[in-house]
Amino acid sequence: MITLDIEQKIILGTVRKIVQETIRPRAAEIDDRAEFPWDTVRVFSENGVLAPLLPEPYGGIGLPYLTFSMVLEEIAKACASSALILIAQADGMLPILCAGSESLKERVLPPLAKGRLAAFAATEPGAGSDILSMNTRAVRRGDAYVLNGQKCFITNGSIADVVTVYAFTDPEKRSKGITAFAVEKGTPGFLYGKNENKMGMRGCVNSQLFFEDMEIPAENVIGEEGKGIGSMMAALDTSRLFSASQAVGLAQGAIDEAVAYARGRVQFGQPIADMQAIQFMIADMAAGTEAARLLTYQAACRLDRKEKKFGPLSCAMAKFFASDNAMKVTTDAVQVMGGYGYMKDYPVERMMRDAKLIQIYTGTNQIMRLVTARGIFRN
Repeated sequence: MITLDIEQKIILGTVRKIVQETIRPRAAEIDDRAEFPWDTVRVFSENGVLAPLLPEPYGGIGLPYLTFSMVLEEIAKACASSALILIAQADGMLPILCAGSESLKERVLPPLAKGRLAAFAATEPGAGSDILSMNTRAVRRGDAYVLNGQKCFITNGSIADVVTVYAFTDPEKRSKGITAFAVEKGTPGFLYGKNENKMGMRGCVNSQLFFEDMEIPAENVIGEEGKGIGSMMAALDTSRLFSASQAVGLAQGAIDEAVAYARGRVQFGQPIADMQAIQFMIADMAAGTEAARLLTYQAACRLDRKEKKFGPLSCAMAKFFASDNAMKVTTDAVQVMGGYGYMKDYPVERMMRDAKLIQIYTGTNQIMRLVTARGIFRN
C-alpha cells in the first residue's frame, strides 16, 4: 500500500489541474496538426514540473522516481505526447546529473527547469537494439573532441537545447570505448535532418541529427572517456520505468473513456454497460492495468531504494508488461465503442496509435523480455 505525503498530494493535484485546464483540451488538436505543444512546456516550467527529478540546487524539486511515475501517469491519461515531453527531458538530463562534472551540471542543468529542453541521442539507422553497432565517432584533438556521425528517431532532437550524445572514442574496445557528450544547440557542425511523420505520439518531435566535424570542448564530456556505457544503461533503465508509467496512464485514460461511453450508449433497450460481453472486456482491461500499475510502482520504489540487483530487472518487466497491456486496452476500448471508437471524434483511436510506440522505444518489448530473462538467470 502506497501512502502519499502532503507534498506529493499537492504536486499531483497541481498536475491534475494542468491536465484538465491545458493538456486535455489541446490533445486532439496537437495530434491532428502534429504540433509540438510549447504552451504545455511553459505551463510545466511555471509549475516546477518540467524537470522535477532535478535536485533543488539545480532548480528542480527533487522528486523521487515513484512520484514522478505518478506524474507521468496522470498526464498520459489525457495525452501521451505531453507525458513524453517530461520523459525526454529526464532522459537527456539524467546522464549529466549522474555522471557529469560539477561545472557541467551547474552550467547545463538549471535552465532545464526553466523552459530549456534536453534530449538523449544513442539510436542510429543501423544501431537500435544493437547499440554497439553505432558508427558515430569522436576523436580527441587537444582540448576538444571532433564528432562525426548521425542519430535518428531522437525525441526532442531538433528542438533540444542540450543533447546527451553517445559516440565511440575507441571502437575496438566495444562497450568500454563509448563516451557521452553534452552537445549544446548552435554548436558548429551540429545539423538537423527531417522531423519524422509518425503514426502516433504526433505531439512530440523525433528528429534526425548529423554531426559533421563538430568540435565539443573536453569539459562537455559526461563522466570519463570510455565510461559512457554506464550512464547510457542507467538512463535506459529509468526511461523504461518512465515509459511504463506513460503506458499505465494511457491505458487508464482509455478505460475511463470506454466506461463513460458504455454507460451512455443504449442498444437493444439498455446501456451496453449492462451487457455481460462489455462487462467482461472492461473487467479484463481494468485488471491488466492495475497489475501494470503495481509492477511499475514496484520498479520505481526499487530505483528509489537504489536496488542495483533488481531495479533494472523490474524496469524491464514493467515496461513490456505495461506497454503490451496499453496496446490491448486501447484496442479493446475502440472495440467497446464500435464505429465511434474508430472516429477521431473520440480520443481512443489516438490512444491506440500512441500505445504502439511504447512497445517499441527505449528497447523493444522483445529485447525487454531478453533483458528480463537474463536478469532472472543471473540473479
